[in-house]
Amino acid sequence: MAEPIDFYFDFSSPYGYFMSEKIDGIAAGFGRKVRWHPILLGVVYTVSEGKPLTELPLKGDYAVRDIARSARFHGVDYAKPDPFPIPTQAAARAYYWLHDQDCALARRFAHAVYRAYFQSGRNIGTPEVVVDIAASLGVDGPALAEALQSDPVKTRLKTACTDAIARGVFGSPFVLIDGEAFWGIDRLPQIERWLDADGF
Repeated sequence: MAEPIDFYFDFSSPYGYFMSEKIDGIAAGFGRKVRWHPILLGVVYTVSEGKPLTELPLKGDYAVRDIARSARFHGVDYAKPDPFPIPTQAAARAYYWLHDQDCALARRFAHAVYRAYFQSGRNIGTPEVVVDIAASLGVDGPALAEALQSDPVKTRLKTACTDAIARGVFGSPFVLIDGEAFWGIDRLPQIERWLDADGF
């Protein structure tokens, strides 16, 4: 059986959000599963010397239009959130805490967090909002709130970021298929062809 596809993303990445709505369905069409890995772009940028696209001179204004256009192109509901971008440590820590207990629940949580931010404009940068989203899925809110501040959960996210960098991940979304890297939502057609043709 083929290895799962690895999907790296930051919860503040709109392009990561668009990929999150597509990658599982595409992979399933080729008999593949997907491993989701939330990371922190801020940590990655300390190595790649990058910064949020919307903060770059000239490219920033373009990015705002491209994000909205890409949402329409891919048929994904999107409303530009404010504030943007935001820190996503709480959401990423919560994902890994949930994943260690229930992978399917963690996946539902990830979708709920992304949609809360990019559809409803909820500030998922705050632990309170993250806990509230998880609680709406039946998660024990107080237990999660406590876990978010625990050293093991913090270390879990740090390790995930370190591992991602070691694998060459430098942005969101970043997809690895049998060692082949694809960066960005605009690589979806290449991903589909790669899976269909077993490489090209």
